[in-house]
Amino acid sequence: MRPVLFNLGGFDVQSYGVSKALAALVAGWLIYRELARRGRDPELAYSLTLWGVVAGFAGAKLFYLAEHAGSLNVHDLGGTGFTWYGGLIGGAAAVLIVARRHGLPARLLAGIVSAPLAFAYGIGRLGCLLAGDGTYGKPSDLPWAMSFPHGVVPTEQRVQPTPLYEALMAFALGAGLWRLRDRISPTAQFATFVVTMGIARFLVEFARVNPTLAVGLSQPQLWSLALAGLGIALIFRHNSTGGCPVARRT
Repeated sequence: MRPVLFNLGGFDVQSYGVSKALAALVAGWLIYRELARRGRDPELAYSLTLWGVVAGFAGAKLFYLAEHAGSLNVHDLGGTGFTWYGGLIGGAAAVLIVARRHGLPARLLAGIVSAPLAFAYGIGRLGCLLAGDGTYGKPSDLPWAMSFPHGVVPTEQRVQPTPLYEALMAFALGAGLWRLRDRISPTAQFATFVVTMGIARFLVEFARVNPTLAVGLSQPQLWSLALAGLGIALIFRHNSTGGCPVARRT
């Protein structure tokens, strides 16, 4: 693994940071394309992406600090240590505010950002894998198990590469949503995104080493169930109000 991709003028360029920047660029580019395709101002993609990233990172860091309030150290205050759920909450709030100010309906926005969010998440998780940031799984003798002797959180043991599992799932989800974006409604797209992400994270936690919090489940698993439940509730609400799963061009 390569926590440092290369050195530029005495400055170490970190794979973790590069992955996050690349994730934002890819998501912004896809949002730009979708806004233009739907007859909306594509320049809005810049504001949506910028504020989504800023608020997303802030939310992810604050959520992480709250989760680990009893065991924080100097390392936790640095450039690693983020919780995805906090990022989703913070980023979603900022994006909704920006969209409302520019007259972009929340329902349409939900469909536009679903596939880009999935691709961005996958790229970000590859950055976690390259950095060896400690989000890998349990010791394993599987053929694809990896060790991270030079990671940010090093281990000589061969462990399950859980960030890779999540990245592959996210790319598959993003590709599916992108292909179906004219066939299912924006609400159905976003609901599919949150349900799939919730279930995937719930399952991958069984391969991770995290303490249980309640009913034999870890805190990330409980949040995953809540996320999946939100997606299911969106589907039921959409159907109960006469929404059609087939997309209409807006």
